[in-house]
Amino acid sequence: MTPRIVVLAAPSGSGKTTIARALVASCPDVGFSVSATTRAPRPGEQDGEAYHFVTREEFARRRGAGEFLEAAEYAGNWYGTLKNEVERVRGVGRHVLLDIEIQGARQVRRTYPPPESVSIFIVPPSAAALMARLHGRKSESGPALALRLDRALEELQAAPEFDYILVNDDLDRAVAAVAAIIDGPRSVPERRDGLQDTLNTLARDLAREAGRLRREA
Repeated sequence: MTPRIVVLAAPSGSGKTTIARALVASCPDVGFSVSATTRAPRPGEQDGEAYHFVTREEFARRRGAGEFLEAAEYAGNWYGTLKNEVERVRGVGRHVLLDIEIQGARQVRRTYPPPESVSIFIVPPSAAALMARLHGRKSESGPALALRLDRALEELQAAPEFDYILVNDDLDRAVAAVAAIIDGPRSVPERRDGLQDTLNTLARDLAREAGRLRREA
């Protein structure tokens, strides 16, 4: 097996982190690269698990020292993949799973072009499902959520850049699909029949929801 860099990206609330955790738990040949971030931990998050939580000053120092494979600002905070995390996973012969933002995904693909990497864009089955996940975090107000949806609309525009687009309508099915992509022949292109209609519908509904949140603020 030749380890690949596996990039998962998605609009916030699409469930990519849940998919990543389930994939690592079920696939012994996949290891998770823990990103660094300047955002505060959410309830239940532990340092060193989903993220390394650092100050903005520490992040800037490490970025200046060239310690990041990729780094990007998102919703007012910085996120980045540490090179030593990638090497840690590769060093034990596992695929390296990255749960990152769109800007970071582009940087990784420049450093590790296919077939060294494979990129998968996760989308929720509906705007309602995405909103339910965001509301479940209980960490943002209506105007802040509207900004999240604006960003989600921008990110949906980038979906065609990715090797695969996966609708997360069932966790077990999504995890199985990602595992099959990682282990499958990279020369087989993805069929995207009907996916553009799904993306268009999702974008329309997210724009409507963002407008509603602003009116009610």
